[in-house]
Amino acid sequence: MWAVFGVLILGLLFLDLGVFHRKAHVVRLKEALLFSLGWISLALIFNGFVWYEMGHEKALEFLTGYLIEESLSVDNLFVFIVIFSYFKVAPIYHHRILFWGIVGAIVMRAIFIASGLTLISRFHWIIYVFGLFLVVTGVKMLFYREQEIHPERNIFVRLFKRFVPIKTDYEGREFVTREAGRLVATPLLVVLLVVETTDVMFAVDSIPAIFAITNDPFIVYTSNIFAILGLRSLYFLLADIIDRFAYLKVGLAFVLAFVGIKMLISDLYKMPIALALGAVAAILAASIIVSLFKRRSS
Repeated sequence: MWAVFGVLILGLLFLDLGVFHRKAHVVRLKEALLFSLGWISLALIFNGFVWYEMGHEKALEFLTGYLIEESLSVDNLFVFIVIFSYFKVAPIYHHRILFWGIVGAIVMRAIFIASGLTLISRFHWIIYVFGLFLVVTGVKMLFYREQEIHPERNIFVRLFKRFVPIKTDYEGREFVTREAGRLVATPLLVVLLVVETTDVMFAVDSIPAIFAITNDPFIVYTSNIFAILGLRSLYFLLADIIDRFAYLKVGLAFVLAFVGIKMLISDLYKMPIALALGAVAAILAASIIVSLFKRRSS
């Protein structure tokens, strides 16, 4: 199963960068829609493979985990928009940054997930810590929906600028270039660093959420990866209309609180996966419908 997944992901990443996006270009709405449908379809096909190989219970765990991670990943879109706007990144290079950002996220999330599962297996009480953390995060998201992003305050960027020479101007799609015979970083590399470190912060919220659904490392990792692989296409699809979903963050806050409570009561009540999936889907659907209704009536 791990081998099939590894070959599939490597093949998809190669096709993405080496074939479909070999030349830098602005991703239009039609292309973003087709790729979004493609990534979602691949996730569902893989879900069918999980059902066939591991049974319906694991398939439901994968689908629930995928839905949670995909919905929480949408929150990243707000941040990406701010980052690209702050650094004045040309739209033609957005895909390149997001591609390499996700490659880094694949590695970082493997480390996060392995660490989390190790903690849970050795210290059962950590479940309650994760659950409480998710509930608190959900409440904070609910009452403090305005999120201010200050890329210039990123500690990793400040350290990077201190030790690495950086050009003031962009050099096309290049992350590094030569200047006076020495290698220097371009602003595009700084943007990539901000995207990577931002994903780490979001992983702190999203990865504990899936532990409320399953502790199976294969299900946790694969659902995470499929969710973030589809994030780039969703960015190009939703970047111009994401602000129309005024209550989406409210829905995400309730999702975090729900999975946190599920974790906290896990020793008292083992919630069926189908019920958890239905609850998450209902919360997200309600937040989208209310957002669209509000916009239509205003």
